[in-house]
Amino acid sequence: MPGTKRKALASYRRRLRRRGVIRLEVHVRQDDAALVRGVVKALADPQLGPEARAMLRERFASPEPSGLKAFLAAAPLEGIDLTREREPERAVDL
Repeated sequence: MPGTKRKALASYRRRLRRRGVIRLEVHVRQDDAALVRGVVKALADPQLGPEARAMLRERFASPEPSGLKAFLAAAPLEGIDLTREREPERAVDL
């Protein structure tokens, strides 16, 4: 690729990056191609985008990664006694 074309392409991709747009390649079945194109058009439309985004997130968003701390914080622990009596005089064999 000649230098001028390379510069133009780099400049174009830089402008897209500033707008928050990334290049994405997707492999889908031929029957689903029109559907995926429709979804992309809906997401790009300023009026339909927010509604489409919300609907897709609600249905397909993966749950946020959580660890043990988040799991315990979300656990329904109401009515469960978590206190424990201390046994200071317990014999321990080492």
